Amino acid sequence: MNIKTVLASSIKGALTKAMEAGTIKEGTLPEVILEVPPQKEFGDFATNFAMQSARALHMNPRQIAQAIVANLDCAYVAKTEIAGPGFINFYLKNDWVYDLLQHILAQGDCYGNLNAPSQEKIQIEFVSANPTGPLHVGHGRGAAVGSALANLMQAAGYNVEREYYINDAGNQMNNLAASVNARYLALFGQEVEFPENGYHGEDIIDTAKRIQKRYGDKFLKLSEAERLEQFRSIALQEKLAALKEDLAAFNVEFDVWFSEQTLHDANKIKEACDYLLQNGNMYEKDGALWLKSTAYGDDKDRVVIRDNGVPTYLAADIAYHRNKFERGYDRVINLWGADHHGYIARMKAAVTALGYKPEQLEVLILQMVNLFRDGQVVKMSKRTGQSVTLNELIEEVGTDAARYFFIMRSIDSQLDFDLTLAKEHSSDNPVYYVQYAHARICSILKQMAEEGIAIPTQAQLDVLKEEVELDLIKKMGEYPDLIAASARERAPHRIAHYVYELAGLFHSFYNQCRILGVERGQQEARLLLVLAVKHVLEHALKILGVSAPEHM
Repeated sequence: MNIKTVLASSIKGALTKAMEAGTIKEGTLPEVILEVPPQKEFGDFATNFAMQSARALHMNPRQIAQAIVANLDCAYVAKTEIAGPGFINFYLKNDWVYDLLQHILAQGDCYGNLNAPSQEKIQIEFVSANPTGPLHVGHGRGAAVGSALANLMQAAGYNVEREYYINDAGNQMNNLAASVNARYLALFGQEVEFPENGYHGEDIIDTAKRIQKRYGDKFLKLSEAERLEQFRSIALQEKLAALKEDLAAFNVEFDVWFSEQTLHDANKIKEACDYLLQNGNMYEKDGALWLKSTAYGDDKDRVVIRDNGVPTYLAADIAYHRNKFERGYDRVINLWGADHHGYIARMKAAVTALGYKPEQLEVLILQMVNLFRDGQVVKMSKRTGQSVTLNELIEEVGTDAARYFFIMRSIDSQLDFDLTLAKEHSSDNPVYYVQYAHARICSILKQMAEEGIAIPTQAQLDVLKEEVELDLIKKMGEYPDLIAASARERAPHRIAHYVYELAGLFHSFYNQCRILGVERGQQEARLLLVLAVKHVLEHALKILGVSAPEHM
């Protein structure tokens, strides 16, 4: 039951009547948009439809509004009011609130799940960090937001798959192998110059020690080329396993782990280049192959294959995105860090050059994360003196707080992550505040069970007359529209805001309305209200990848 849909239908019905009566001329009309007014005295819902349709109907907006009001037939409307240049404010009877609560209860755990808005098959690719070391807090934001976005879009009915692109080809893997090699040889007392672009993390030393413990001096007997090949394979598998373990601990799962190396092994880069040469979107100059990206909005053409025959990063990315679409995805969404902003135009150009529409590739840019502890900026790990890892963050504040804090701000804004606040067990900490609402509900239900009071299957809901009770139901009524809009806008932070506001209304209800010790009919109705809030809290927290604890 969606009251906005009911009202919009009634408004359209009123217009039809007015047109049939000749009060309003016929014309192409805009969509009816209904909003909740900022102040309650302006009603339950308002629309500027009369003003939006004035040009098409060649009429004064207030005349259109008057015709709508005069012909409106909706059982839920108590009164209407025309305001300003043509706003219509709707004041509803409480009947719709009780019908809404009944609908939420009937839907139960499924309330908030929507039907598919389209038949598109959508891939969301996120994190995709090089498998050369542990994930840091910047990757953590991408992991939290990407997984929450996928959860959100699935709740909204989209056909979504999550993918991690493993950058297991190229110089970074050679540097990883060389770094492990240097650390391994050093364990046997050999003096080796550490590679200029090597990885200095403690994890590289740990990898070398594990190789020594398992294989001893076996690899000293190999040539350096053979040793590097072995270390590349061993280190990759170890780093990848660690990545998967860290992400699983962060409530992040992927449907597909795609290896870049498979593109090289299957000759997919050459195939993509040949295709672009044939369709005229790639050309040769100075011994190199260039993508004609200026033809599709980029500021300059880009080298794809260097004059020495070595592919650029763009070459693999072109082949990878071609592969995505060949696998049947209608739309691909990439979450990238802020340092990749300049890469968007060339990637959009490449997708277009491959014969796809540029809008089939969406790129969401995540801004930087700053960590604060006790008001001071935290730049380095206490343990290693390098970047703070995602694992360290989870150890300090927990998965739930880390995820919620990463998601609660729009990706367009830089995130100041307050470690001190994230650990607080107080209402100042937003994730604690939300989870405490759920724990309170579980406590209420447990107390009822201990008193031998069963949750009713139905009750006379119109005994819920307190303003805080009605506000709580109305807030839950906003949830399906919010799911749809947030998924459409790729904005999971709106779910974090919503669940915080819902928790606030529940805490107000808890402080103002008794459940135990009141008249039976009121008790039953309030128990069902509490149960409905539990369903919505759990649904929203599941989207965020945050747990719904039963006690705190």
